[in-house]
Amino acid sequence: MKNVILRRGKDESLRRFHPWVFSGAVQRTEGEPQEGDVVRVLSADGNFMAVGHWQVGSIAVRVLSFEERPIDGSFWQERLTAALEVRRRIGLAGREDNTMYRLVHGEGDGLPGLVIDIYGATAVMQAHSVGMHVARTEIATALREVMGLQLKAIYYKSETTLPFKADLGQENEFLLGRSDDDVAIENGLRFHIDWLKGQKTGFFVDQRDNRSLLERYSNGRRVLNMFCYTGGFSVYALRGGAQLVHSVDSSAKAVELVNANVALNFPDTTRHTAFAEDAFRYLDRMETPYDLVILDPPAFAKHRDAVKNALRGYTKLNAKAFEKIQPGGILFTFSCSQAVSKEQFRLAVFTAAAISRRRVRILHQLHQPADHPINIYHPEGEYLKGLVLYVE
Repeated sequence: MKNVILRRGKDESLRRFHPWVFSGAVQRTEGEPQEGDVVRVLSADGNFMAVGHWQVGSIAVRVLSFEERPIDGSFWQERLTAALEVRRRIGLAGREDNTMYRLVHGEGDGLPGLVIDIYGATAVMQAHSVGMHVARTEIATALREVMGLQLKAIYYKSETTLPFKADLGQENEFLLGRSDDDVAIENGLRFHIDWLKGQKTGFFVDQRDNRSLLERYSNGRRVLNMFCYTGGFSVYALRGGAQLVHSVDSSAKAVELVNANVALNFPDTTRHTAFAEDAFRYLDRMETPYDLVILDPPAFAKHRDAVKNALRGYTKLNAKAFEKIQPGGILFTFSCSQAVSKEQFRLAVFTAAAISRRRVRILHQLHQPADHPINIYHPEGEYLKGLVLYVE
């Protein structure tokens, strides 16, 4: 195993168990590690600090363990077993009425660069680092051992998430088995999961708890679900007794998916209509008086250089919603941009409220669910922010 030697005084973050080593903290390497190699991290005095994946970029090492140990099949089984046990203890794994959840959430589960979502009998694995890509077969083998016969297929979907400069030529593929059963259950509702061509791993499981909250507010309301994607919020609103639900997404493929998911759960409903249209254009021209609006846009800022423009986008979008929503209406508004802090997002929404000159109350402050845990030593893992607002 090759060594990474830190500059003097640059080991403090590791002593606080932060799982990243930045390139500026590295003094030198011994053995010329290649991207994706497992390396030992040593202090300037030669003391062992951690073992992790070497990579090119601002983050030089993603830490796998603060103990000196081999990263082998036993390691992967141990970490995956621990992750599954958490999901069992929080009441997600092993339920007939809920067959989808996140099993591995990167740093939150001690596996930086790895995401695994479970959809029924299929696991969708996603690597965000070359190291996890290199280890994908070992991880898949360990996952099968941990999950047992309940797991029939493992689909590897990392074509768009691996570092571009690594030039790995990766294509999405099944690593184990094969499954055409694309329906999974969330809180008793059924959804088609498009892990082959859909965004992320095929379905946004991180909004499960927030969808349940929306259901409680939906009875008798006229609901607008902007950036609807597969229509999770729309289906929950229908079950909650919404008077009508309109779903809007710029993608025609997304509109097909939301219509399919509505039909899967409410085949005879006349309360739902979907529109393939730009969000701002729809808000400008809309005539239906909505009293419950969901704003769940894709990440406006994927890196810190884009934060300023992202905040302007959040302000503009929320100001338009405040302008259009009916008195006594409720607004669910979100940001999934990791680069945007809770404080920045809240300020953007507050600015939008001031522009609209509406009186607004905060009913709930929302975040990612328990199967997307945040490593207490890695606050950067908190990415999903949301507010539920009452608009007079």
